[in-house]
Amino acid sequence: MDGLVLLDKPLGLSSHSATNRVRKLCGAARAGHVGSLDPLATGMLPVCLGEATKIAGLVASHDKSYRFTLLLGARTATGDAEGDIVERLPVPQLDLATVNEALAGMTGPQTQVPPMFSAIKQGGQPLYRLARKGQTVEREPRNIRIDQLQCTQVSGAVLEFFVSCSKGTYVRVLGEDIARALGSCGHLVALRRDWVEPFQGLRMWQLEEIAAALAASSRDFLLATSTALPSMPRLTLNAAEARRLLQGQTISRVAAAAGACWLQDEAGLGLGLGHVESLAPDSGAIIRPQRMFTQPLP
Repeated sequence: MDGLVLLDKPLGLSSHSATNRVRKLCGAARAGHVGSLDPLATGMLPVCLGEATKIAGLVASHDKSYRFTLLLGARTATGDAEGDIVERLPVPQLDLATVNEALAGMTGPQTQVPPMFSAIKQGGQPLYRLARKGQTVEREPRNIRIDQLQCTQVSGAVLEFFVSCSKGTYVRVLGEDIARALGSCGHLVALRRDWVEPFQGLRMWQLEEIAAALAASSRDFLLATSTALPSMPRLTLNAAEARRLLQGQTISRVAAAAGACWLQDEAGLGLGLGHVESLAPDSGAIIRPQRMFTQPLP
């Protein structure tokens, strides 16, 4: 089984465990998830099955959108409800207009220091392992981008938000930043990912729904691999060109746009990913194979 599943990750499962459950349900040889969600987070987790795992890294670099709930007055070691409380501060009187006014300067390109409780590796070890030992190390700030940030509800110390952002944005850290901007401290008590680009508006599937579909001999939950890369240029190959690229050789073209491309046969089935290298003017281009599939995919 090759393709993508937009899993609605349940509460309490790690991304790895959720992906493994999808793999076992579908009987896939390989599976990988696009972007991670904490066990206490729910929502869209794209899972690549079989040959589709070869394009997972490209999807992981895309934008994402979340809804989250922030509890003011208490900061935790992890930034969410899983950690111990490490700081308490009073909660000011707030309303929707006041909160959104405080958010006005928090959008656009910026830097963010990753939390200690994260899977980022330093010295070969994930930071969360060091954090569990009580260790804190310096982390390099990362460039991120916040496109939209809005408070949708205020109920005492409990605030609900919507955010769309770039890859690499830690919403737990954003929540702490918002709490500080409001004159308090806080942590996330709920987090749900609404979408991962380019899958906005597409249906998510729960584990039970996938199992039910398979029991009914249906694969309605399985998206074509090409769905993940709608904006990547398509390059159609004839049989001889396809054979050369599948054998690891290059081919030449009179003209082709430089950069990554989706390689497909004359029937429109995907053969893999390639890279076009433009030569001197009027000299055409060279296409090199990058990640080729073992069988044509839709």
